[in-house]
Formats: sequence, structure tokens, C-alpha cells
Amino acid sequence: MKKLFLPVFFLFALLSSELVAQDTTKVKKIFTFKIDKDIDPGMNRRVKLALEDAKEKEADIIIIEMDTYGGAVNDADDIRTMILETEVPIYTFINKDAASAGALISIASDSIYMAPGSSIGAATVVNGADGAAAPDKYQSYMRSMMRSTAEATGRNPKIAEAMVDEKIVVEGVSEEGSVVTLSVSEAIQFGFCEGEYRSIDAILEAQNLQDSELIAYQVSETEQIISFFLNPAISGVLILIIIGGIYFELQTPGIGFPILASIVATILYFIPYYLNGLAENWEVIVFVLGIILLAVEIFVIPGFGIFGVLGVIFILGGLVLGMLPNQNFNFDFVPAADLFAALLTVILAALAAIGLVFWLTPKVNQWGAFSTITLASTQARTEGYTSSFYSNDLMGKVGKVHSRLRPSGRVEIEGEIYDASSRGEFIDQDEHVVVISTEGTSLKVKKQEV
Repeated sequence: MKKLFLPVFFLFALLSSELVAQDTTKVKKIFTFKIDKDIDPGMNRRVKLALEDAKEKEADIIIIEMDTYGGAVNDADDIRTMILETEVPIYTFINKDAASAGALISIASDSIYMAPGSSIGAATVVNGADGAAAPDKYQSYMRSMMRSTAEATGRNPKIAEAMVDEKIVVEGVSEEGSVVTLSVSEAIQFGFCEGEYRSIDAILEAQNLQDSELIAYQVSETEQIISFFLNPAISGVLILIIIGGIYFELQTPGIGFPILASIVATILYFIPYYLNGLAENWEVIVFVLGIILLAVEIFVIPGFGIFGVLGVIFILGGLVLGMLPNQNFNFDFVPAADLFAALLTVILAALAAIGLVFWLTPKVNQWGAFSTITLASTQARTEGYTSSFYSNDLMGKVGKVHSRLRPSGRVEIEGEIYDASSRGEFIDQDEHVVVISTEGTSLKVKKQEV
């Protein structure tokens, strides 16, 4: 019976090897891309686009080159779901580290290969602010994902859970008080790695796939443009244009160019963050609401009160929140460095915009390009120009503001109401003013110095 069994066994092994060889000959295209940064909305989008590109190119195998310390749990969940739902086989080559969220994503793949000296594990969920362990509800969620993912890919779910929770003890693998992190040899021993290789080429050679076409994911020009506008320095310039454009339009309504520049800058600011999953609809609404509140304060309600303050806060808040991957105003998993960078970018850009506005305002009329759309010259009475509706007797008269000057409005002088305008500043109702010019269709006034 044993003599009969051995030939049958060897025949079965031979047929199996031939089937494998036949399967490998069918592999014509191998698609590769990298997960080599923190797992965040940007990486989430990169993986989504890469998998779509692999499907479009009809890849037979997808290989992910992994080197990350982890990142946002929700984005890792999205990525592991995409990997589990992909029909073609996905290999993960851990080129150094697959920690935390990187471990979850790796376990979701069909096969895992590791470079010498690499590791996988340490998936405890931590806060972004101080790196301390997150509350148990987050650990429980991560444990369940690790367990279900390991079960789906035929790996030990208990070891996967022990990568998250230090209280879980797996005999022969971990002790209480430390989470599981596997070296290459340990990962091979416990079924979390199919082999140790120095490169993707070495993996392909071992799989007899070296003759297949290797396609590396290339970031599109559109994505490169989006990445360019995500640069904090560029975001700062856009914020400067947004704030400066709003100010100039409010000071000189009707010109159109300042508000147009502000609108374009707003679009270029929010769209890249929106596409990368950072800016949410409600954050854009907060920004727009800030503009509305500021406009109400300037054009409807005299003075600078609650609407003006709220408007400024909402505008700056919308710009800051749009840069951060917070979940419904929850900043638990937003790295402190990212929060500081966003606040610093917006505050510095706002201060620069204010400084630029004060520096540029007196110089605008001197620009040749600006003079083509505005009347920057003065047509003085001494040069023969006359367009005065008022007597020179009003020069130097003191009156009070009848309706707020923004900068145009009306003033009351000796019981008479006159159209008037200031030199650009806003003057509240009942403030005292002095007539400084009677030329034109309205009086020119300034605030009376006390």
C-alpha cells in the first residue's frame, strides 16, 4: 500500500508543479506601486487611483512596496477594504516597516514578502497629539479589523489581534505587556510571510515571473498639480490672495478683479484638499458663512461687532480645518505637527495679507495696468476743470454722519443733508466730519480730529 501511495503522491506533486508553471505563464502584466508615507487621506487617494490604473491596464498581479509606520485608522480601513475587494492577486513586499496601519494593509493582501531586517506589527492605536494609546473603543475597533482581515486571508487572527492589544497572550508568540511585532523569520514561522527577498525582482524570479511586463504606477499630471497646491507654502500664498482680494473688493466695490482673484484662489485652495479627503463640505460652508457674516457686518450693521468677529473667525477657521484630516471636529488622531503647521500657515498668511494691503493701498493708483480700468488722475479746478455741485463756502464746515460712510453715504451740515464720501475709511453714524473738498457730485470729508 505504501509503495502505491508514494508514486501517487509524487505524481500529484508533479501535476501541481506543472499547474503552477502553467498559471505563471498566464501572468503577462505585473503592476507595482508604493505605500511609503504615512497612511492619510492623500495615501488613501493614491491607492485608490493606483488600483483603478491597475484594473484599466488589465494587470494580472499587483505588488505593493510597503514602508510605513502607520497613520489614520479610517484611511487604513478604506485601503484594506479596497485590497480585499480587488479581484486580482495582491502581493505586499515589506521593504522595511509595516507598522500599525501598515500591518493591517499588509495582512489584507494575498501574499506577504519581506526584505531582510524588516518587521510587521505594533498596531496599537495612538492619539495624534501626544502618541499615547487611544481609548479602548478605538483599540477594540482595530482589533476587530485585524482579526477579520486575518481570517479573510487565512492568517492567525489571534496573532493579528495581539499586534494591537498588549493584554492578549499568544503562546509561543507573545507575553502579556507587549504587543506583537514580528521579524522576518517569525513572520515566516507564524504564517504572516511567504518568504524573505531583497527586492521585487527577486520575488518575481523566485515565482518564475521575471519575463512578465512590470508596470510601475505613475502619478498623473493632474495629481502632480494637486500635490503642488497642497504644499503649505502655496496654500499660504492662496490664503494671502483670498484675504487681500476680499479686502480690496470691499474697499472699492464694483471693480471685480479683486473678488475674482479671491474666488479663483479659494477654488485652488479648497479643491486639492477636498479631493484628498481633507476638506469636508461643512468646512467649506464654514468659510463661506464667514464671508457672509463679514459682508453683513460691513454693509448692513454699523460698527465692528459680533458679526464681524464671527466672520473673521469662520473664515480663518474654515481655512485651517480644510487642511486637517479631522473627523467631525475630532482632532484625536490629527498629529500635533500637522495642526501646528496648519495654524501657522493660515495665521502667517493672514498677517502677510494685512501688511500687504496697507503697503499696496496707496500705491495701486500708480500702477499703469490699474490705471487702464480706473480713473487715477486728478482733474483739478486750477487746470480749468469744473464739476462742482457745491459752493466753496462748505469747505471746512463741520457736520455729522447721517448714514454710515462705507466709504460713501450722507452727512448733515447745518440742518442740510448732502451726499458725501470719505477717503476710503469707514465712518460710523453720528461721528463728526470736516469737509475737505466740494468738487464732484458728493462732498469729500474726513473724520474730525478731537
